Amino acid sequence: MEAKTVEGKIGVKRTMYYGKGDVFVYRTFGKPLEGIKEIPESPFKGRSNTIFGMDIKIALKGDAFFSSFSEGDNSLVIATDSMKNFILYHAGEFNGTTMEGFLAYVSEAFLKKYKHITGITISGTQFPFQEVDVPSERGFALSDTVFRQGLIEQPSAALEMERTEGNDYEITKQTSGVKGLRLIKVKGSSFYGFIQDEFTTLPESHDRPLFIYLNIDWKYKNGNDANGIFSQNYVPAEQVAHIAQTVFHEKDSPSIQKLIYDIGLRILTRFPQLEEVSFESNNRTWDTVLEEVSYSPEGQIFTDPRPPFGFQGFSMTQDDLLADGEY
Repeated sequence: MEAKTVEGKIGVKRTMYYGKGDVFVYRTFGKPLEGIKEIPESPFKGRSNTIFGMDIKIALKGDAFFSSFSEGDNSLVIATDSMKNFILYHAGEFNGTTMEGFLAYVSEAFLKKYKHITGITISGTQFPFQEVDVPSERGFALSDTVFRQGLIEQPSAALEMERTEGNDYEITKQTSGVKGLRLIKVKGSSFYGFIQDEFTTLPESHDRPLFIYLNIDWKYKNGNDANGIFSQNYVPAEQVAHIAQTVFHEKDSPSIQKLIYDIGLRILTRFPQLEEVSFESNNRTWDTVLEEVSYSPEGQIFTDPRPPFGFQGFSMTQDDLLADGEY
């Protein structure tokens, strides 16, 4: 949770917030997400939201809370247990289709209810539940009552909402994302041409397995698109994940840096409604044990790498797409 700098006693700028984390919410038979724009890289067409599961974290901001720190005065303190109950109750009142929409809805509800709150920071990760395959008269079909939760990657979202001078509310920051992608490409990646000096022990590689952990975030030009009200403009985490794996499959990458750049170009091409896309990647490429094995001309043996691990951070905008000229 990011630090909040607020105006405290005698005009001192300080970090001051408190909140509740790991608020697990499961709503069944929510409004489905439909009408998503289809893209070539993904079969995703929407979410049934039969199970709408989230892990929410919220922090409240306001000068009124200063006395609880300085004097132990709890008269304006909203117990974090009450925050949890507030979120759970409003999950039942929410009639939207996306986690981003729910975060905005519950933040506005907090500001309406508690007039001494001046701002809210809230984030969440969504638990994807997939229908299981069950036998039917025509082979196999998707169950409408049984689901499995097994994916590592999760849709994510975060926003900050502030009270305005006119006692209205505005979102000052909003991001969406997909966390926990783990992608391995067994051939077609390389890494060579880097600086060679007295500190270099890593050998160059012209064809290596490449295993990455990847988080991707994006910002909309129009923040309202994140709510999913206009579903054609909503960018599903599932489609972004499918773009990442498709580009990884198609491109022979000379580095992780070039790989995430190419993924970013494709995302910005498919979704011109986005202002920015950003990446956090982590290199988990396996260590080679045997370069030749029996019964397979290409087979090798690997093991997990030992720490430390390399990582990359990178952001791109529509200007990068225009400058590249490939798409």
